[in-house]
Amino acid sequence: MALLPRLRRLLGRPATTSRVGARRPGSSRHGDVPQEDALRAALGQNPNDERAFAALAEIVRRHAVTGTDDDPLTADAEDADETVQAERQRAADLAVWALGEELSGNPRAWYPLVEVARLSVRDDLEGTLRRLTTAAERDTSGKALLAGLKLLREAGLPVEALNLGTGHWHPREHDPEVGRELVLAAIQADRPLDAKQHLASLEMAPHPERTAAMREELSRVIDRANHDTPQG
Repeated sequence: MALLPRLRRLLGRPATTSRVGARRPGSSRHGDVPQEDALRAALGQNPNDERAFAALAEIVRRHAVTGTDDDPLTADAEDADETVQAERQRAADLAVWALGEELSGNPRAWYPLVEVARLSVRDDLEGTLRRLTTAAERDTSGKALLAGLKLLREAGLPVEALNLGTGHWHPREHDPEVGRELVLAAIQADRPLDAKQHLASLEMAPHPERTAAMREELSRVIDRANHDTPQG
């Protein structure tokens, strides 16, 4: 069963009060309950704690697949066929998806939205873009936008990355790495004029001398891309 329909079926119940900081029913049989509770408490305070999210995601993956403390993707691997392994992976992804959806209910949360978008990019592009847009709007530092641009570029969706960056990138406030991703997305999308425009916008970054090397590097990348493009 595809990941998205399965998740919708499992999460089709009406929304309830967030239980981020609560111990999960039946989790007392697991030896990592104190760690899980601590991670949930940490994420309740800061839903964008990447290390806490990654650690808790590993726990929920393990619980979803095996219900034990064994590694779900290696235990009895020699005896498991590809179908069983694929089902384990889907179950693990569903667990992380549910965790991300739960945490994203916090209006300050952007990192969980990015992680759910990562899981949904192949099955639900519209939902992915909606989550990444919300994440970028919630985060004023530009970290969420940077993560979203990288995700889309790596998924082979440079045009969508450019669309996400439009209206959300603030060169004077955000990490210059956001500008780098937009230049690379424009090149990947075969839009050299957009690439040059985003490169020029990097000059608005605070302390432009600190981005001089980056701008010089990206300028060479643009020139090389233009040289490699067949002339019609």
